[in-house]
Amino acid sequence: MMLEDELTVSVRERDGIAIIDLIGDVTTFAEEKINTAYRDVTNRGARFVLLNFRQNDYINSAGIAILIGIVTEVNRNNQKLAVSGLSQHFQKIFRMVGLAQYAEIYQDEEEAVQSFKTQAAAA
Repeated sequence: MMLEDELTVSVRERDGIAIIDLIGDVTTFAEEKINTAYRDVTNRGARFVLLNFRQNDYINSAGIAILIGIVTEVNRNNQKLAVSGLSQHFQKIFRMVGLAQYAEIYQDEEEAVQSFKTQAAAA
C-alpha cells in the first residue's frame, strides 16, 4: 500500500481565483502537500482561494485538522476561502466541525467561481 501518495494536489488560476485541486484522500500524509500549495498561492497574492474536492474523496480527522489550519491562515491573511465538490456527507461534517463558518461550501467549481467574481466586483 502506498499511503504517502494517496493525494494529488495541483494549483491553477481561473478568473483571478486560486484553485487548489485535491484528488484523493485528505489524511495526515496530505498536510505538507496542502500547506505547500496554499503557501504557494498566498505568496503569489491570491485573495480568493478555492479548495476543489471531488465527490468521492475521503477526509479523516487529521485531514479536517489540516483544513482548520488553512482556515486559520486564510483569516490571518485576509483572504476568502471556499470549498467545492464535497460529498453530502463531508458537507455535513464541515458544518458540524464549524468549517462552514469560515469557508463557503459550493456544489461545484462553477458555482464557487461565480460567487467569488460577484464578491470581487462588490469589493
